[in-house]
Amino acid sequence: MTSATPNNFSSDDSGAARYGRAGEMSTQDAPMNEGTPKVERLYLDFDSFFASAEQHFNAELRGRPLGVVPLDSPHTSCIAVSREAKARGVKSGATIRAVRQVIPDMVFVIARHDAYVRLHKRILAVIGTILPVERVRSIDEVLCHLTPSEAAQGRALADRIKTALAGAFSPALTCSIGMAPTELLAKIGAEMNKPDGFALIGAEDLPGCLSNLDLRDLPGISKGIGARLAAAGVEDIDALWRLAPKQARKIWGNVEGERFWNELHGIHAERPETKKSMYGHGRVLPRDSRTPDKVEACARQLLLSATRRLRRDNQRATELTLGFRGGRGAEDGRWTWRDTFPAARDDRTFMRALSEGLREARRTLRFSPQAVSVTIHGVVSDAEITGDLFGGTLEAGADTASREKWETVSDLMDTLRKSHGAKALSLGVQDEVFGGYVGAKIAFGRIPDEADFSEAATADEETHFLSF
Repeated sequence: MTSATPNNFSSDDSGAARYGRAGEMSTQDAPMNEGTPKVERLYLDFDSFFASAEQHFNAELRGRPLGVVPLDSPHTSCIAVSREAKARGVKSGATIRAVRQVIPDMVFVIARHDAYVRLHKRILAVIGTILPVERVRSIDEVLCHLTPSEAAQGRALADRIKTALAGAFSPALTCSIGMAPTELLAKIGAEMNKPDGFALIGAEDLPGCLSNLDLRDLPGISKGIGARLAAAGVEDIDALWRLAPKQARKIWGNVEGERFWNELHGIHAERPETKKSMYGHGRVLPRDSRTPDKVEACARQLLLSATRRLRRDNQRATELTLGFRGGRGAEDGRWTWRDTFPAARDDRTFMRALSEGLREARRTLRFSPQAVSVTIHGVVSDAEITGDLFGGTLEAGADTASREKWETVSDLMDTLRKSHGAKALSLGVQDEVFGGYVGAKIAFGRIPDEADFSEAATADEETHFLSF
């Protein structure tokens, strides 16, 4: 999110940062109605996490412009940049070539997802000494629920967390903290004064403290929702604030619009627990990995990673989708193939389906793939499977005994991999895929388990520099 500086930054007697409308006195000491939302959420957002992690691991990188890239390739782009690089105009997503034109001395390192996950777990342990962690939103974002006594501490509580983190980690690793009545507002507060910032947003500060923000700065305002808001004549924060809840619901097209309205106005909106509906992985392919054999090898490894996650969650799936992206024209840039089958959890069923899809791709694909994705969906638990469905066959002539045999084989391979390493055993050829971390890359909202990593663990200090 683009950072923004709110109007009239001030401080109350407790040291908590607060915000008010331009030209107005703060209402923080005014009596509040009983129904006024109270500060109940703390959102912690680490600054430039991947880049900061590498600077934490390697002291020689501190203070230097740094970019983290996914692959050891001259054609890749930055997935994260340090605050020093941001200060010189470089943003995440910039290509290596473009960055070197702006900052010739920029340092590039290759992402080490296993190291970041280990660091994340150590961070959670430190935060837990001050506050219980309610939700982990991503590798670098954490939500905590506040009791009234904790909320009353304001900045002092945030400083305690930062002090604990500073005592456990290097100065390179910093976080920004927001406190507010709702998660949405707390997240906005955490992003207002990056890096190493703090903001406390009370109900009495709204909406003035948000007036300097663009609609696109608000979490939950996607490009599509932004277009819908613009079509409805909502072009700034004030107009968004004046919407009625039902109007927001209509613009969003579902109840999420009303939930957003409530959260924005300081009213906590409960969200039902969502059931996982798919398991999948994708991969952008380096230029020298776009041959048919290498593409297919990558697809197989992506699938096997997804099926192992499926089994760990005690789920089955009934569909598989194989997708390729590439080409230059609007019509030939995407290719998708889909298969359905009785609910399965064994590698053999999924690999047979994928093989059929790959054969179809060889026959009909009209462009060289630049990216591949494999997804298994139609997820069901054993309890949800009806007798007819459960008694279905995996293939012509197969029976329940055959299916159970292959499920046992898959479970056994999982057990051996857990004991002897992720590469100890595999169904079929286990090809090496350029760039590593196949199916084990950190994504928004997903943190891989240690069992997802097939490569040998990297030591914290084992910085992987770009060789180009």
